[in-house]
This record gives sequence, structure tokens and C-alpha cells, in this order.
Amino acid sequence: MTDPLDRHYSVELQVSAQRVSQVRRIVAAHLRHWSLELQVRPVCRATDELLTNVLRHVGDAGRCVVELRWTGRHITVSVADDSARMPRLLPAGGGLSRVMALSDSWGTCRTTDGKVVWFTRYAEAPQTAGLLPYPPLPGVRESRPAPLAALV
Repeated sequence: MTDPLDRHYSVELQVSAQRVSQVRRIVAAHLRHWSLELQVRPVCRATDELLTNVLRHVGDAGRCVVELRWTGRHITVSVADDSARMPRLLPAGGGLSRVMALSDSWGTCRTTDGKVVWFTRYAEAPQTAGLLPYPPLPGVRESRPAPLAALV
């Protein structure tokens, strides 16, 4: 069963420094459109790390596919490229260490054409607050009756 909040974006690109910043802006715009402003910074930083790793290890001639999905509970970002060289988590830190610190889970997977590196973050649908006025505080000179809907 598909969640009615399921949102998805995918783009195939040739990696370059300019494209990395462009994809970061596109991801930020999608997150804002989905009302996930609090997720923009960590998701964009982790996505930037994944794309920078592709640029560094595959080269600027490499192609990759970036997918962004929000199910209403989790954001998943995956980057697939055509290199068979699997990434490693280095003890001194680095790109994947940052991804690990910015996400709830992450992983890698070999594919027939190369590999996929992904991460997820918990991001539940934002709760909307009602626009009804609060009743006046005690001791305020003038008080108005609260709307009937606010009393329910």
C-alpha cells in the first residue's frame, strides 16, 4: 500500500562541482515544498557529501542518479553511480562519517551497473496548528468570548 504522503524526485546527471550545488538547491526546494524546513540543512549536507564522493572517486565524467523520497515518516536519499568501487567508512572520518552523523541509517548496495549509497532521516509530517485565537489571560481588562469552535 502506498502512503498518500509519498513524495518522490529523481534526476540523472553528469557530476561536476556546479551540478553538486545545483542538486543541493533542488533538494532544498523539494523539502521546503513538502513543508520539511527543519530537514533542509542536514539532508542537503549529507546529499552534498554523497555527490562529492562520486565526483572525487568516479570523476567528473561519471554519471549518477539522485533520488529523494519522503513517505510521510522518512526521507531517503540515494545516489547511484556506475563505479563498482564500493565506499568505505574511514576511521579518520570523512564523507561517509558525516553522512552517518547526519542520518538515522545509511548503507551501500552493489548493482549490476555499479552501486547505490543511501541514507534515511526520520521526518514525520508537520503538525498544523489551528488558527483559533487563545482565550484572554486572567486579569485582562477587556475579555471577549472565545469562539464556539475553540471551546470544543
